[in-house]
Amino acid sequence: MQNVTPAAVTVLGLELAPAVWFALAGGRAARICSGWPWALRTFLPALLAAPYVFVAYSHQMFSWGWFAFYAALPVVMAWLLGQAAEADPDQLGNWRDAIILLGLGLAVDLRWLERAWPAGLAGLGKLLLVDAGLYGFLVIRRLRGTGFDFHFHWGDWKTGLRELAFFTPFVLGLGLALGFLHPHGHALRLSMIPTWIYIFIFIAVPEELFFRAWVQNLLERRVGRRMALAITSFLFGLSHFNKRSAHFNWRYVILASIAGVFYGRAWRERRRVPASAITHASVDAIWSFWF
Repeated sequence: MQNVTPAAVTVLGLELAPAVWFALAGGRAARICSGWPWALRTFLPALLAAPYVFVAYSHQMFSWGWFAFYAALPVVMAWLLGQAAEADPDQLGNWRDAIILLGLGLAVDLRWLERAWPAGLAGLGKLLLVDAGLYGFLVIRRLRGTGFDFHFHWGDWKTGLRELAFFTPFVLGLGLALGFLHPHGHALRLSMIPTWIYIFIFIAVPEELFFRAWVQNLLERRVGRRMALAITSFLFGLSHFNKRSAHFNWRYVILASIAGVFYGRAWRERRRVPASAITHASVDAIWSFWF
């Protein structure tokens, strides 16, 4: 994020709070909310429009249309996922899940919503979608096996770093051969630690939540572990088609698809988002530091 203002920092804190709550007490949150009346559970996420209001007013670009959109979207998601929970109690995957995941994925990848936010602050809009998705899938849908639990275990680091070690030779050899990687050899320094933490929180965790905890998790129930891993990895790679390029970046798609295999392996070993996010953040950090 750029163009950071006091309002933006305040909104960032407001948006991180629900995600942290779900990460540390997701089961408890779901149990608490399950006792509420249907109308309250369904319409409560309309409050997620508040961050947009705060930022838009502070930058004098408030739009009633965008306000209505951000108030309605989380409610529609909660309503659809509530229907999915009733229609699919075995959680084998429902067409409503697919619609929501497709909509969220395209909105982020094609940057449909970025013009609602001040320049440099579109990341706040993406975090708002993360909160809406977490509420919908964890509280309303009560999707099992997501692994969105950030009580870190040694096993998360062991698995995440193991998959990093397996993946690194692949990406270095192929990336250099394709001309995608260009070594620039920065020296080791302490500033790498906060950079890794930033990547972990704002890039790796949201992407692993979407692709592994939701997409791969649901696909496994329909097509099995191997096919789900392959499909999710391809979709993850394809989502990078417009990154760092004005045209279809086929090199990035290939390397990201391969990376997705190792991220997916890290997640599915114990169904833990922290494990795959560790692999993901480490790969991105190595790339930013030395390539």
